[in-house]
Amino acid sequence: MRKQAAIRQSDVLNVLHKHDRPMTAYAILDQMKREEPDLAAPTVYRALAALTNQGRAHKLESIKAFVPCRCDHDAAVPVLEICEDCGAVEEHDGTSLLSELSAISTASAFKPTRHIVEIHGQCQGCAA
Repeated sequence: MRKQAAIRQSDVLNVLHKHDRPMTAYAILDQMKREEPDLAAPTVYRALAALTNQGRAHKLESIKAFVPCRCDHDAAVPVLEICEDCGAVEEHDGTSLLSELSAISTASAFKPTRHIVEIHGQCQGCAA
């Protein structure tokens, strides 16, 4: 029996919440196939697209992976710090950046659909 989209999104989000590191769509698929061997990649990609559009998950473009949203930032900018050593991702609210990012986009007549800032480096544990 085919699951409804909202239930499928919840399943994908649950997998993301169970892991403390970013996951690729195929890593999510591998986890979900343990219970649903016939599950296909497009199903996971559709759920991830919906979750990112809803702001319930973030796609880390630079590493082609996903993390669950851990902040409440409806009209804000998620700032994601990505540790290049251990892979940990810390999420912060970048609301104060929104006006500057909007000014940059306005100056070039660019119409953004969403804002996400990725910062790469070392977390406190790895930098020590």
